Amino acid sequence: MSAQSRLKSVRKLLDHARKILELDIGFRLWDGTTVPADLAPDAFTIAFADEGVFASLLRSPNPETLLNLWVSKRIDLVNGDMFDLVARRPKVRTRLIRKQLSKYLALNTARKFLFVGKGGPWPLADQPDEKPSDGNREENQKNIQYHYDVSNAFYELFLDEQMVYTCGYCTKWDNGIDQLQRDKLEMICRKLRLKPGDKMLDIGFGWGSLALYAAANYGVHVTGVTLSQRQLEFAQAKAKQLALEDSVTFLLTDYADVTGQFDKISSIGMHEAIGIDNYPTYYNTVARVLKPGGIYLHHAITRPAKKDAKTFRRKNKEFALLTKYIFPGGELDHIGNTITMLEQHGFEVHDVENWREHYQRTCRLWHDRLLANYDAAVAEVGEVKTRLWLVYLGGCSIAFERNTVRLYQTVATPTKRGPAGLPPTRADLYS
Repeated sequence: MSAQSRLKSVRKLLDHARKILELDIGFRLWDGTTVPADLAPDAFTIAFADEGVFASLLRSPNPETLLNLWVSKRIDLVNGDMFDLVARRPKVRTRLIRKQLSKYLALNTARKFLFVGKGGPWPLADQPDEKPSDGNREENQKNIQYHYDVSNAFYELFLDEQMVYTCGYCTKWDNGIDQLQRDKLEMICRKLRLKPGDKMLDIGFGWGSLALYAAANYGVHVTGVTLSQRQLEFAQAKAKQLALEDSVTFLLTDYADVTGQFDKISSIGMHEAIGIDNYPTYYNTVARVLKPGGIYLHHAITRPAKKDAKTFRRKNKEFALLTKYIFPGGELDHIGNTITMLEQHGFEVHDVENWREHYQRTCRLWHDRLLANYDAAVAEVGEVKTRLWLVYLGGCSIAFERNTVRLYQTVATPTKRGPAGLPPTRADLYS
């Protein structure tokens, strides 16, 4: 089968699909021709670098194939990004698509690619299959460093001025990333009801932003723990720069090895890395080191609950890709189990707040900032990693928008008899 014959079939199939799906999308093939033939230069376009792209998708039409083709730039978007692609998704229902799509045209095109090689490169092919964390300290550190030790300079390209890598807080939906993160740090400190002299533990301190903010603005002493060497070095240098070395202590330590007693404990975006089977160890640790009368703030991404635990633990293909290529060992809880675990480990829950749409906004801003700094990111970590992070950040924003994932902040204290000692309302938090 000649290359020209294959090109002709692909053009026919794509032109047919555009009409059936009512797509406002153009296509550019590997020989430079377009569908439609008169495609405007500024039209939103999906570009295919070689015919192996079609051969691969026809043989293995799954998200993993698509991800490999995307990060290697064998599939690319021209005059737009993934949000533009989602906005142009088919308006026709799937059932009608199956009914109206020409099976002859699809099968005839597939037949012509049967002996065409899938081409390359396949830059993600050597990544080990994802698996839940078994709680081993060495494995935990390896998983954390895989994600967070990519490059501090890389993260600086899309994070805010304080290097906060968790959900921002929108007092207004159109606030910029720096405002979102300043407001988030302030809200956490308010929810913890920090006061001068408090001893605070920050589990998974990131680049030290919360610890440094709390120490500088609330007069507390903060101990932060992480398993990321690069984050540790960054946070220690920032503490010295701000003359806060006497108020913050940053440690390269697994959460389960923390010792001492603390008045307040924060866990901001760290719980997702623990693994469901290790939750008892985690909550026992928090209960062990939190003083009577102390406050614990739990900030974590969740998934909606399913009909039973077995169904809940079954990952869909997209989430499995996220944990395989972005967050190895990662798992998400559902808010019902979070509250159950807290109560089972001796806590009283006082406040649960959903920040889902706040995280949608945060991830979108991260994506757009990374895209705006694309060339600098490629120079720092390479094109594969840059494109992988773009699809991860954009995909997360879309997932939060579609309500397939959520983000909750939960405030709890050790259970005790009598009054909890908290104000009668939460009005002071939102003034």
